[in-house]
Amino acid sequence: MLESVFSFLFKFRPLLFQEGSIRLAWSGAPILIALIGVCAVMVALSYRSVRAKSTQTDRIVLAALRSGILVLLAFCLLRPTLVLTRTLPQQNFVAVLVDDSRSMALGEVTADRADYVAAQLSGEDGTVLQGLSERFAVRMFAFDDRASRVDSVAQLTFRGSRTDLAAALREVKTDLAGVPLAGVVVLSDGADNAGGALTEALLPYKVDGVPVFTVGLGAQVIQPDVQVSRVDAPRRALKGGALMVDVVLAHTGYTGRTVSLLVEDDGRVISAQDVTLGRAGEPTTVPVLLRAADAGPRLLRVRVPAQEGEAIVENNGRDLLLTVEDRTEKILYFDGEPRYEVAFTRRAVRGDPNLQLVILNRTADDKFIRLNVDDASELPGGFPATREELFKYRGLVLGSVEASFFTHDQLQMIADFVSRRGGSLLALGGRLALAEGGYQGTPVEEVFPVQLEDPPTSPRLTQGLRIRPTRAGLTHPVLRIADTEETSAARWEDLPALSSYNPLYELRAGATALLTAAEPDGRDRIIMAHHRYGRGKAIVLSVNDLWLWQMDATIDLEDQTHEILWRQMLRWLVEGSPNPVRASAVVDRVEPGEGVELRAQVEDSAFAAVNGARVTVEVSGPNGDVTNALDWAVDRDGEYQGTLTPDAEGLYRVRVTAERAGTVIGTDETYVRAAPTDAEYFDAGMRATLLERVADETGGRFYSSDDVSTLPEDIQYTGGGVTITEEQDLWDMPIVLLSLLALLAAEWSYRRVRDLT
Repeated sequence: MLESVFSFLFKFRPLLFQEGSIRLAWSGAPILIALIGVCAVMVALSYRSVRAKSTQTDRIVLAALRSGILVLLAFCLLRPTLVLTRTLPQQNFVAVLVDDSRSMALGEVTADRADYVAAQLSGEDGTVLQGLSERFAVRMFAFDDRASRVDSVAQLTFRGSRTDLAAALREVKTDLAGVPLAGVVVLSDGADNAGGALTEALLPYKVDGVPVFTVGLGAQVIQPDVQVSRVDAPRRALKGGALMVDVVLAHTGYTGRTVSLLVEDDGRVISAQDVTLGRAGEPTTVPVLLRAADAGPRLLRVRVPAQEGEAIVENNGRDLLLTVEDRTEKILYFDGEPRYEVAFTRRAVRGDPNLQLVILNRTADDKFIRLNVDDASELPGGFPATREELFKYRGLVLGSVEASFFTHDQLQMIADFVSRRGGSLLALGGRLALAEGGYQGTPVEEVFPVQLEDPPTSPRLTQGLRIRPTRAGLTHPVLRIADTEETSAARWEDLPALSSYNPLYELRAGATALLTAAEPDGRDRIIMAHHRYGRGKAIVLSVNDLWLWQMDATIDLEDQTHEILWRQMLRWLVEGSPNPVRASAVVDRVEPGEGVELRAQVEDSAFAAVNGARVTVEVSGPNGDVTNALDWAVDRDGEYQGTLTPDAEGLYRVRVTAERAGTVIGTDETYVRAAPTDAEYFDAGMRATLLERVADETGGRFYSSDDVSTLPEDIQYTGGGVTITEEQDLWDMPIVLLSLLALLAAEWSYRRVRDLT
């Protein structure tokens, strides 16, 4: 509406004034300006000499109105013109890119996008196509994850499973290289979900001065709708272990509704819980605890059942490819003195086939008990003296052992075990542990997630030390000691009190407290905390008598709380601890025929990067086995790369083997699934921000479906290619005549009101 009013008053639309420049056509402009100045002075003097009934204010107002009339007349005599650069008709090309992906015709709610494209680009009735064809040579392209030439809208299928605007723009620029290109028109909902480098794709257009005009199709918000926006979970898990999956739900139109969140394994529901949705547009994060029961690759489905009246049901679920590994993880538990905790911890995990807890217990100076070792050659001299010996374990538990027991190199080894090897450290409380063990100022102190007290005090004895999970602890898989979050919280309330702990006061930056306890003075003390340190993690559990949760008189003989807690804690300890050889795929789901980058990180027994190794990959898929070599990425130590291109739908096992000098360094496996992607179903609303960015960065304009009718003319005056310069008169703009009449009417009215006629 405002643009129409502007065009009526000033003859041309605002865009033409933005793109053009104004200049005076009459060469005698300086003389005329001087004459107008003289006339204005004479008018002022003439009104000044007239007195009669007029006041000074009257004379000033009348002189200003008469001067304004003279200025308007002078403006017309100067013959102002608007200088525009216009493309030559039929001498330039325009590329029209039409989004041919599923989101353009996804259900009834978005079908209007495809209908709109058909209406605008079909034959003589197509408004946009007709306007472009009258001025330019039009080349039409359909694009999803790539662009291809089409002759008409009838060739569009709207079945593309992914949208890659960056790739489409690059292909169009290549296809039309060497021809005068006035501009590119993109008709899309803006769902660019392939992750292409858009900035790099736009650079050639900016350099060549070719604007990209974008037309946003569809509504920005589709409602009502519920979608599973994201599923965050580890790609690997140890068989029998617990893993926490964070599910993010988004919705429009269902505020306050309670929906079911289901997790299915091969159609079997393994988790179900009710979730109450918050306000529209605000994501709801739901922690889901799962048990990795069956070994091998597991394709899990996380979904919300379709809701009544829902616009799009295809975005109600996401798949999760999880590799459940059935292997035995080795953990070294070193304690500096005989304690009940050692025996009860060993008993707690004895029946777990996936945990091997190697016990090293000092019984006297230079005397140790070794339990659960593989053979007599393991730990013959006590605590490991080399990195190779220590790094073969995935987790390390330090009990009540003083820092002075270790050499400086061993203390540094422990820090490197976490930061470089990616192992995990669990530090327990005790008479010779933490600050009481003199770890201040050692490399191990930096690994702890807590600040050690200095000077230290002895471990405190107290009556009725009630241990409680923090808010983060209640949802942590380690501390889920019952089937549900509610029953777990109730069980924590019922556990007997403990009596001895090492006082800890402050967390390090980035650390999280999981368990706390209130001292008699009412202050909370940190009982359990953790954080990431380098490639691994460090945990502190400062109590000294956790075994009471097995032997207290109030604990039933059949109660498994102590065993469950220790098994979950040790499984979490080794979770994510890497192998010397690690295989991975950049993404775990691709389209059949689409390549996916494979990577292998190769390190030796001391976890130092190995370059120049022979790395082979054996791929087992629906069509048999294929063996290839991975190439060393020269710019990254120890990294090897290759590409897998699945040729059929199905699950592909990727097994990587690394060798050096004929000796196998290690092997690892990962999985890739080839299946049609469902990316087009998510966030299906029109993304105006991205389309506006494309237009702004290239000098084009963004249009909605309501104002696209001006697009052909806009390209004619803002596009590139072969152009001419033209001048348009501005002296006859309606605003000039209307202003002149307004000034005359104002002068006459003022005289009548002031009785000066």
